[in-house]
Amino acid sequence: MNGVDAVDGSARPAPAQPAASARMPRWLPRAMLLALALYACFQLGSWAFHQLVGLLINILIAFFLALAIEPAVGRMAARGMRRGLATFLVFLGVAVVGIGFVVLLGSMLAGQIVDMVEDFPQYLDSLINWINQTFHTELSRVEVQDSVLRSDWLRKYVQNSATGVLDVSATVLGGLFRLLTIFLFSFYFAADGPRLRRALCSVLPPARQAEVLRAWEIAVDKTGGYLYSRGLMALISGVSHFVLLEILGVPYAPALAVWVGLVSQFIPTIGTYLAGALPMLIAFTIDPWYAVWVLAFVVVYQQFENYVLQPKLTAKTVDIHPAVAFGSVVAGTALLGAVGALIAIPAVATLQAFLGAYVKRYDVTDDPRMHGHRRYGEAVLARLQKALQLRGEQTPPPRDGA
Repeated sequence: MNGVDAVDGSARPAPAQPAASARMPRWLPRAMLLALALYACFQLGSWAFHQLVGLLINILIAFFLALAIEPAVGRMAARGMRRGLATFLVFLGVAVVGIGFVVLLGSMLAGQIVDMVEDFPQYLDSLINWINQTFHTELSRVEVQDSVLRSDWLRKYVQNSATGVLDVSATVLGGLFRLLTIFLFSFYFAADGPRLRRALCSVLPPARQAEVLRAWEIAVDKTGGYLYSRGLMALISGVSHFVLLEILGVPYAPALAVWVGLVSQFIPTIGTYLAGALPMLIAFTIDPWYAVWVLAFVVVYQQFENYVLQPKLTAKTVDIHPAVAFGSVVAGTALLGAVGALIAIPAVATLQAFLGAYVKRYDVTDDPRMHGHRRYGEAVLARLQKALQLRGEQTPPPRDGA
């Protein structure tokens, strides 16, 4: 109601009430609190992920390693051996092979470094003689050694090397701890594989359980098949290069053969040429023509492997295009570094096999264009038909009464 003025009795308007729309909605504070809580959870999750990314990568490597040894462990367990003991024996074999490779390669590198240090004065004398004869100078080895020993860059290099010893030691210890973590997780994944699958399937409906088990089986087949086929090709490549190096009399032939076999098989497309660089360099120190022979053998063996050996060994295990394999390795290296390069090919092969089981395919029509060209007779017939059609369209129709 409007009020009445006490003086003149006129009506006085009531004070204006605030509009309802000017008030803060009741849901807005709750929404702001919810947004802040979600942002805080996101920041906390991002921080935790960055802190645990190293552990997650180690677990991923361990999982693929467990998938790789799953066929061997499964066969040994099927014959009555306890699964834990079978996993231990497989890991013991892998450790023996790895330590043997490191020892052979380390002895080769140590021997080569010792030989290079002992022969360094001769190399320096030959280089100084060549410089004196070419540029008509009068350098001597004593002067060169004194200038190098008294240089500032050598003093700084020695100081930096002394301060970097602790960093190298920390890196080595960190690498050993990471390797131990990977082996520990992979041992549990392989030894408790059935229990892990049961725990995973227990939270899924029956239809999803079949899909998970099928994907797991495909991953085991592809990963194990990839490693076993690559291991067999590495053995053949190593034996072939060992025979060549023994014929040429190149030193450290066993270690070089193991190096070529492993690097050439687990780095696709360019691994053979990268692996062949080391035996070529050592063969060059014996005789330059030996390096040419090694290069020729590497090129010929690469063609034999690509067109004869690899299609037969990988037809039933990891049948992916070389371009796809190389691209997957590049992508895996960009994402996870050396780890991604190792697991890229089995991961892509698993994904390809899993998608191939669900993608419906149709029969391709028998069309010459599918082959990228037409047959000569069909091309001539098509041109003749086109010429007759054009001639019929250009010929005027006959006149009436003509």
